[in-house]
Amino acid sequence: MTNLKPGDKAPDFKANDQDGNSISLGNFKGKKLVLFFYPKASTPGCTAEACNLSDNYTKFQKAGYEILGVSADSEKRQTNFKNKYKFPYPLLADEDKKVIEAYGVWGPKKFMGKEYDGIHRTTFIIDEKGIIEEVISKVKTKEHTDQILK
Repeated sequence: MTNLKPGDKAPDFKANDQDGNSISLGNFKGKKLVLFFYPKASTPGCTAEACNLSDNYTKFQKAGYEILGVSADSEKRQTNFKNKYKFPYPLLADEDKKVIEAYGVWGPKKFMGKEYDGIHRTTFIIDEKGIIEEVISKVKTKEHTDQILK
């Protein structure tokens, strides 16, 4: 699990989104950012989470937030995920896991008795100055907007 906590400076990053555009933390300077890490595009939990954020996108915009999703999926897989569900926000294709590791969300997991390494579903709320306001590690995929905009 991540060692980052509220009050920490958010680690800078640069990675390509689903369209090959380079995106960095600096792109969001002066804006609040919901940075959510999810294990795998188009899986049931990740789809529920991403759709919940997408369905409430106007609420986030009114509250002054931008949204950015991150997983280790390829640009092509991220493109398919974004297009299928018409997400209004970019998805980073962090195949080399540089962003994932900078935020400390890669590590051992258990699923159906098997242990493996993967992404821990975690969301970081980052303020306009690049400081972490909140870390949500117990993400409720179908109610994630309420967890963020409480």
